[in-house]
Amino acid sequence: MKMADMIASNYDLILMMPRFGIPLGFGEKSVREVCRDHGVDENFFLTVCNIYTFDDYRPDDEEISKIDNRIVAEHLQCSHRYYIEERLPHLQHHLDHIADSAGEQPATILKKYFADYCREVREHVRREERNLKSMLEQMEAKENRGKTVSDTFIKSHDNIKDKLSDLTQIILKYVPGEKLNEEMMELVFDIMQLSRDLEKHAEIEEMLLLPPEDFALSEREQEVLELVARGLSSKEVAEKLSIAVNTVNTHRKSITRKTGIKSVAGLAVYVMLKKN
Repeated sequence: MKMADMIASNYDLILMMPRFGIPLGFGEKSVREVCRDHGVDENFFLTVCNIYTFDDYRPDDEEISKIDNRIVAEHLQCSHRYYIEERLPHLQHHLDHIADSAGEQPATILKKYFADYCREVREHVRREERNLKSMLEQMEAKENRGKTVSDTFIKSHDNIKDKLSDLTQIILKYVPGEKLNEEMMELVFDIMQLSRDLEKHAEIEEMLLLPPEDFALSEREQEVLELVARGLSSKEVAEKLSIAVNTVNTHRKSITRKTGIKSVAGLAVYVMLKKN
């Protein structure tokens, strides 16, 4: 397949190119040719593109076995730099402009919220990179790393996504948009795009770095599963667990990916069978 055709089929992929060190201007070259020209592992590149394109995609064991964990770690670190050095400053610039137009008190509140969020993301990244280093060392030593690091990876993503979702709701509902309506729409779009990017970033970590025995439902996913199997809607589950509806939907996608079951009736049967 031509690289340009693949990007045209999912425009989200264009944001992945700099993280692989691939500039635009592919001409008529195939994905394989572009990857070869820029020293990019083709198997890993295609796996990442599939994760970003298909919500129910799950690489099989053979596909995962062909990918060097060090390449995965390098890609994740490139993504971290992209979030910290490019996306967050971009959002900060627009948010500051919008906040200042809303008045002194709203500006102070919004700026503090986003500043706190940025600090949390930076700390999350530092913690994640320490975990990456630990995981790689244990993998190379063929050690059993248990579930400590794995659980940290899975659980640490939820709060980051929740706060970004909350910021979207705040801007959509409670910040006056008469003066800068177009810029506000652009900001909301950028936040939503970053939120999806972070979700896929988390999936890459969990799918490619966690061992199969750790690719099980997290404690939170188990809670969501129990409630969904009882017939509760995503909104009702969110209220019950005091989390965002978007977070519930993310957990439901993860549950489907891990169990292979999509329908509520099927999940109800799954829960009953697991209890027996």
